[in-house]
Amino acid sequence: MTGFGASEAVAAAAVAALWVGFGYAAWSDWRTREVSDRVWIYLGVAGLLLGVLPFLLFPAADALAAGRAGLLLWLVVGALVLEHLVPWDVALARRHPGWPGLLELALYVGVGAAVIGTGIEYGFGASGVPFVVLAVYASVVFARVLFEVRLLYGGADAKALMVAGLVVPLYPNPWFAPPGASGLLLALYPFAVTLLMNAAVASAVIPIALAVRNLRRGDFEFPRGFVAYRLDVRELPERFVWLKDPTLDPDGAEEDVETAEEDRRWRERQRDELFRQGVSRVWVTPQLPFVIFLAIGAVTAILVGNVVFDLAALL
Repeated sequence: MTGFGASEAVAAAAVAALWVGFGYAAWSDWRTREVSDRVWIYLGVAGLLLGVLPFLLFPAADALAAGRAGLLLWLVVGALVLEHLVPWDVALARRHPGWPGLLELALYVGVGAAVIGTGIEYGFGASGVPFVVLAVYASVVFARVLFEVRLLYGGADAKALMVAGLVVPLYPNPWFAPPGASGLLLALYPFAVTLLMNAAVASAVIPIALAVRNLRRGDFEFPRGFVAYRLDVRELPERFVWLKDPTLDPDGAEEDVETAEEDRRWRERQRDELFRQGVSRVWVTPQLPFVIFLAIGAVTAILVGNVVFDLAALL
């Protein structure tokens, strides 16, 4: 197998792993609104191993470019992704609640310092720190920041972005890029950013769909008709929704839930309280399975690239 053929085979395997993993995760999120960490662990390990292959198949004269130092940095940023997928902090948090956060912050800073410091010393790219290493680290920081500011509500969403960035760090050559689309922009952006931007574009259909649904049923009210819909209280436990209106009294304030079953039991208690109050219909907001949109973003990113960039290039 030639170098070009081997490179293409590794890239194809990475895309296949990404699509299979995200496809299964989307199916799971749709059915239960949960995605097992095992999905992300398997996919992350696959991405880490696939990322090792280019360093072994295409050794360069410069050891840092594609040899031991580059490989070491790849393993370090790969480990940074994988540590988010295992509950190493649970036992420690019971004894020292503040320690896991401090240790993880130190890990972020340490890995970043290693990557940037090596790049300052030797440069980036073919003769320095591999761009894929930078892309993975940027993807982890990007996903974590979005999670902390609650732009990514679920932990599965943040883990999905990190893992996607590990499996496919950069993908500047979409299969069916529209005429005029800029591959240069994609080459400068981590794949995870493109995936999330495409997912955001896909999710824009939700307010429109909710508005159409409410208009057809005569329930549309501005502005909540774009973000919520009316539901019979009896159906509340069986739907993946958040109660929007009426709000319950402080004693019925929403409790922390960790699993889909805990969430269902909480909606049962809400239903019972609403029955006691004589309420028969409520406004609810759907719990969107955002991993589905991330899966759509993963497919469209490979096929046509960054949808936002593509549209801007065509204007």
